[in-house]
Formats: sequence, C-alpha cells, structure tokens
Amino acid sequence: MSSEKIILGIDPGTTIMGFGLIKVVGKTAAFLQLNELHLKKYEDHYLKLKLIFERTTELIDTYCPDEIAIEAPFYGKNVQSMLKLGRAQGVAMAAGLAREVPITEYSPKKIKMAITGNGNASKEQVAKMLQSLLQIKELPKNLDATDGLAAAVCHFYNLGRPAQSKNYSGWAAFVKQNPKKIG
Repeated sequence: MSSEKIILGIDPGTTIMGFGLIKVVGKTAAFLQLNELHLKKYEDHYLKLKLIFERTTELIDTYCPDEIAIEAPFYGKNVQSMLKLGRAQGVAMAAGLAREVPITEYSPKKIKMAITGNGNASKEQVAKMLQSLLQIKELPKNLDATDGLAAAVCHFYNLGRPAQSKNYSGWAAFVKQNPKKIG
C-alpha cells in the first residue's frame, strides 16, 4: 500500500449525487472536500447522467484520486428508482474506468458499519461520526455529501484487507467479472 493516496467517495443519485474526498497519509485519513451535484432542476434523465459523468470526470481530473469508492444502490421496492440509481452509479463508474482509476463498490450497510459500528445507522449518525473523525467544522444541509465521504472513509478502513466488495481496475476487469451484464 502506497504511503499517500487520495480516495474519492461517491453516493450516486439522480436527484443529488454526493461526493467526498480524503487524503490518506500512512495510516491517517484527512478530510479534503465534500459536496453535492444537484440535479433536481433537470427533467431529462439522460442530461442528468451526462452531468454525473462530467462532474465525476472533473473531480478525477482536479483531485487525481488513486481510488474511487462508490455506494452500491440498495434494493428497494421501486424498480424504476433502482434502475435510475443503477444508471447513475454506472455513469460515475464509467468516468472512473475511462480514467483508469480503480473502483470499489460498498453496500450502504457495510459503509454504515465501517463508520458507526452499526449497519442500520441513520444518515445523521454517519454524518456526526464523520464530523468527529475528520474534524469537519460544518456539515452540509443535505447529507448526500457525507454519504459520499462515508464511502471514501469506509474504503480507507478496508485498505489492505482481502476484497469482500466488488473491485474494478478497468473495462477488462469489469467485463470479466460481469459477463452477464455485457450483451
């Protein structure tokens, strides 16, 4: 493991995409940034996907993350919502893959467990724990940004451990691990 790296965490969404960045030096993580991409004002779903791709690419080009941690969509009852979230996640992943940044996917429960010790923790509990861990002065109004940051911190906690989540180092790795998704 390199002694210094930047991790970009993403909470994909078609209304709000949250993201956060941490810098890892040795065994310590330091807060760099957290923010949100607001997409509610756009009605065209394809435009939203384009904006997610562009913003993710911009973050990669600006901060040069060594790795990306992304929250996997949770399985809900609304199939349309799942489809939209999956597309948002896929577009963010495609941006990382296009820039050859390794990606690791984590379930929401695994992220919450890594941050709070409770897989059923609320967004507010995760945000407060991150605020304490990373000495963040002020939390954002919406907590999608802290969800993205939580994915990055979860990845930091899992560095050097055997992979229990899905990892993709490029298109070839994604295709090899997902043969049924390629038609």
